[in-house]
Amino acid sequence: MQPLEKVSERPVSQPEKNTKVYVEIVRQLREMIYKDELKPGDKIPSERELSERLNAGRSSVREALRALELLGLIETRRGEGTFIRDFRGNQLVQLLSTFILQDDKAKQDVIETKSMIEVDCLYLAAEKVQQEEIERLKVWIDEHNFEDEEFFKTIAELADNHLFYRIWYILNDYYNALNLKVSPSEKEDYQKLVDSLATKRGDLILERYRMLRKMSTS
Repeated sequence: MQPLEKVSERPVSQPEKNTKVYVEIVRQLREMIYKDELKPGDKIPSERELSERLNAGRSSVREALRALELLGLIETRRGEGTFIRDFRGNQLVQLLSTFILQDDKAKQDVIETKSMIEVDCLYLAAEKVQQEEIERLKVWIDEHNFEDEEFFKTIAELADNHLFYRIWYILNDYYNALNLKVSPSEKEDYQKLVDSLATKRGDLILERYRMLRKMSTS
């Protein structure tokens, strides 16, 4: 992890009309968290340090931190500082899903888009993955009882595209919020899908993915 001193080298840009300064600071803070790959439990710079680094007023930084805390992304510990929270499965997704996933069309959009991103991650992983990584993944499948999202998190990481990974991560949270009853896939189906990555054949990868998801292959 690169040191925090290297983060946010440019000052906060002037906000557009009717946009509060703290909204831009929130964006910068989120960028810092992702760029530095800060993990839950990691400490972030103090309010004073952030004010200097982001070239922003202390009051605006304080408001931005309060917004992130309300979203469950950080927590302040009295006498210790401010830390990244483990926000996986937090209430934010559940809250937003109440408004976003109101109808069947919206729910179907989440399912379809998640599938599209997963297939694209598989295509990218096939282009970049080495044979030894494929073999390690096959051994992992054999030796572990895992959830489907653990498998595709690994695929998204192998795709080595940060934007795809973030999109998949968010969509997966929304997908989980749907509480769908899905029959688990067999380990053999995951193995076949991994084998298809070595061929680098898009048609075969798609066919094996559809088999895993029990979709029609016609």
